[in-house]
Amino acid sequence: MEGLLMIAAQVMSVWFTLAFTLIVLPSVFGLSLGISEFYMRILVKTLEWATIRIQKGVKKKQAMALKNSASSGIIQRDETTMEKEIAGLRRVDFELSDVFYFSKKGIEAIVEDEVTQRFSSEELVSWNLLTRTNVNFQYISLRLTVVWVLGVVVRYCLLLPLRAALAAIGIVSMIVGTTLVGKLPNSRFKDWLSELVHLTCSRILVRALSGTITYHNKENRPQKGGICVANHTSPIDVLILTNDGCYAMVGQAHGGLMGLIQRSTVKACPHVWFDRSEMKDRHLVLKRLKEHVADQNKLPILIFPEGTCINNTSVMMFKKGSFEIGGTIYPVAIKYDPQFGDAFWNSSKYDIVSYLLRIMTSWAIVCNVWYMPPMIREEGEDAVQFANRVKSAIAHRGGLTELPWDGGLKRAKVKDTFKEEQQKNYSKMIVGNGPTGNLSMGAESD
Repeated sequence: MEGLLMIAAQVMSVWFTLAFTLIVLPSVFGLSLGISEFYMRILVKTLEWATIRIQKGVKKKQAMALKNSASSGIIQRDETTMEKEIAGLRRVDFELSDVFYFSKKGIEAIVEDEVTQRFSSEELVSWNLLTRTNVNFQYISLRLTVVWVLGVVVRYCLLLPLRAALAAIGIVSMIVGTTLVGKLPNSRFKDWLSELVHLTCSRILVRALSGTITYHNKENRPQKGGICVANHTSPIDVLILTNDGCYAMVGQAHGGLMGLIQRSTVKACPHVWFDRSEMKDRHLVLKRLKEHVADQNKLPILIFPEGTCINNTSVMMFKKGSFEIGGTIYPVAIKYDPQFGDAFWNSSKYDIVSYLLRIMTSWAIVCNVWYMPPMIREEGEDAVQFANRVKSAIAHRGGLTELPWDGGLKRAKVKDTFKEEQQKNYSKMIVGNGPTGNLSMGAESD
């Protein structure tokens, strides 16, 4: 028994020594030894080979059907608006056959609407050798099966222990480092040291995910006194952005390990944490955020205006509160590559522990980040219009679908007032008085 404990201790010692020497130390100086780049080259070649094997093992007709299904969904919809389609169907103001058209639209919405599919993982066209990727890909060939088994061994027996060790180092370093820095008197040196600790720990945690991130247009990075807004896919969005700069976080105060991290980091950095009771007081939240933005020496605030995680195929409604604060908005678009690992957190299906296990047993987290030119609220523009303008810019830059729907529909029903408004639009369109809004949305809300 003692011999086994000694062996386990030696193995752990070797793991932590390798992690500290090859990953932690380079992270302090923002350097890379090229290990992750070499790993990604091997991974890309392996997945390309697997794709070719799959294409050979699946009939061409089935492969094309799968591709169309993954890219277009279950329902094949026309791109024209409902108003134009109705106008082309009838020659008088109203025909009884119009009822069948609306019935067709309603059935399409029930089978596959454009909202609820944003709350589930994106389907891939080709299998990436992860068991949970696509149930349509099972046995193809012996060689592909052997490679998949080897991949399981590598991910669970090699990558997972290494990543867990790095995550432990990063979290402990964050707690200890920010606690020590927080004891220093306020000064430029303290601010510099705090940013160094945050950057170093974020880089360690990104390496714990085998993160490969490409940052574009760094000259547009958020500046102090500003507000950084980004689309939201996962809790690791924070790590993706703090790997390249420091931000003041905004959110609800938690307990447990998350609470310990929040209480330690706020000592070294002006994060804005709210109690549950304070989060319900909208005016108090805005007041504290405005006070933060008014100080041009404080780090930019990082906010995800969607308020929930979306599967990185689209951008949903931005809450207007983030755009009532004032100051300069720095939009950021984040786009993950699902071929190497699914970064989306489906919180209604997985708890945070299960999600992190899935992430840390994926091949890698690969994404692109685009910093966009700063935007300010124009004269005569209200908060909702400003939020929609920023959302459109992020969706366009990230190659994401722009949707007007509230991400809160993940857990809530469509409001009755919105349904009634769309029903009025339907009736006006049918009797020929002209539409008043986007009617294609209403078909999916009823």
